[in-house]
Amino acid sequence: MEIVILEKVYGDRSGFKKLHKKLNSLIGDLEVEWKLAVTQKQWVKVTLEGEDEEISANLIREEFGEAPYKLSSVKEGEIYRGRFTDLGKVGYGVYVDIGVFTPRPKDALIPLYYLKDTFGDKAVRKMIRDFGWVDNLPVEVEVKRVEFGAREIEVHFSDKQLKRFKTWFSDGFDKLFIAGTTSERIEEALIATGHSRDVRRIEELGLMETMLVLKKDTQAPGIIKAIGPHIKPAQIGAIKFD
Repeated sequence: MEIVILEKVYGDRSGFKKLHKKLNSLIGDLEVEWKLAVTQKQWVKVTLEGEDEEISANLIREEFGEAPYKLSSVKEGEIYRGRFTDLGKVGYGVYVDIGVFTPRPKDALIPLYYLKDTFGDKAVRKMIRDFGWVDNLPVEVEVKRVEFGAREIEVHFSDKQLKRFKTWFSDGFDKLFIAGTTSERIEEALIATGHSRDVRRIEELGLMETMLVLKKDTQAPGIIKAIGPHIKPAQIGAIKFD
């Protein structure tokens, strides 16, 4: 049995070790063996074999979620968890990979008109820079329109996601969004550089995506310069308050 879960492994690939630990805690006592692999666009495929594979599959779906896989499975009005992808490559919106692979891989579009209605009249690339968005940052979206003939998916941010953005953009604390390594490696980098004392909170957004909330009077550029060399090839975005 195979499941494509709503987690990606990429960057330094340290997520495999972390995911094995999580699965061992979740289904390690069951009669099942598992293998991990990366499928299209870095989504993780879990292959299960054994007497308890059905029970294990249900537990995994509940814990991590499952990619819709087929375009025909995507429903208007439904909420999906995805990842930003190809940020800044087009000016008419931003794309979110929600895990559609057949009949061919297809990303969902958050259109420019909606972004401007939501965040004000600014260019897409400026939004990306100001909001600290990086490729693979997890976001929750609601499907507004699916055109099966044209194979197009239009999505907007969910109400829950918009509330998170509002908090991130207004609380006055600089933040770093780091994608491509695990939170454990980020903590090691903070300790090695003496900057763990400058972090107010570490929040895991996904297996390989982490948000650091910095303490007052701690500025994002300085932390990026210090820890960046320790967590290559991770991508780092920042929300900065002057």
